[in-house]
Amino acid sequence: MIGIGSDHGGYDLKMAVISYLEEQGIEYKDYGCMDKNSCDYPIYGKAVAEAIADGTCEKGIVICTTGIGISIVANKIPGVRCALCSDTISAKLTRLHNDANVLAMGGGIIGNNLAISIVDTFLHTEFSEEEKHKRRVAMINDIL
Repeated sequence: MIGIGSDHGGYDLKMAVISYLEEQGIEYKDYGCMDKNSCDYPIYGKAVAEAIADGTCEKGIVICTTGIGISIVANKIPGVRCALCSDTISAKLTRLHNDANVLAMGGGIIGNNLAISIVDTFLHTEFSEEEKHKRRVAMINDIL
């Protein structure tokens, strides 16, 4: 299952991503927000990240206006490796090399078509399992 969440600045892009997930038959849980009223991104970034950390969701997608604030929040939760991506190459490499389990995007930075391509790449790229990358991910996980 994919956990997804946004603040008001990422709401429209979140809804576009949800449409894509539904079209692809990908199970998801929406952690909010539920409309475009002004709200605080830490609430939704934390909710998605905690769902990853506790195993409720396999991967997560978090969106705010820039993607920066909500990615900082997600990375505060132990076990979460959140990557802010604005292109498909970054989405591919963060899965291959970092085994990122949360994708952050900026609703005010990228459009729907690019975002869907980034999400598709992120969700369908597996971790490389190369020893050097496994070692580095383990080192990341050891940092408190």
